[in-house]
Amino acid sequence: MFVVVLLAMVAGFLALRLYMVLGKRTGHEQVLPKPAEERAPVTSLPRPIEVVQESREIANRNIDPRAEAGLRAIAAAEPAFDVGQFLEGAQGAYRMILEAFWKGDEESLAWLVEDEVRVSFAEAIVARRDAGHVLDNRLVSIERAMISDASVDGRQARITVRFDADIAAVTRDAEDNLVSGSMSDAVETHDVWTFARTLKSSDPNWKLADTDEA
Repeated sequence: MFVVVLLAMVAGFLALRLYMVLGKRTGHEQVLPKPAEERAPVTSLPRPIEVVQESREIANRNIDPRAEAGLRAIAAAEPAFDVGQFLEGAQGAYRMILEAFWKGDEESLAWLVEDEVRVSFAEAIVARRDAGHVLDNRLVSIERAMISDASVDGRQARITVRFDADIAAVTRDAEDNLVSGSMSDAVETHDVWTFARTLKSSDPNWKLADTDEA
């Protein structure tokens, strides 16, 4: 019984943490949130996506013009949606998901990704374990996170983010011997991740729905 309660507490913590990084605008953001921008009330006339004054320049620099129509559609459906906050939250989710995958933490991944991605990650984790390998990776820095696409289909919203990051990647065997990689040399990584969410649902979390390389 204690184990069940403990697992429930851990699950609740993960859900809360994901909501904090991918949640709604609070009105007190100093910078763009990860997978937020403060918008003026939506009107019938086309207008650029707006952000709070502190975030405007950063947000404009990190949104592909091709994504603007989709972002407007999302904000029209949910006025509390904030592009800058989403961007900042996406970076937090990127780090959380990578670290969970590297550690083989499938329980955490279940809260952060959709089923298809979870299955792919689980297969890779099993293959790694069968090979007797352990990842000792570290996300050194995220150089840039840019929204490259956004769309709404019915109530299903999807936002694609390109991450340019530096990662120190090391693979060790069961005896902790180095198999490949180096902790002193970071590798440039370019990932394209798509986050999805059902708009106007009681679940505020965006989950990773697709992964690709740029």
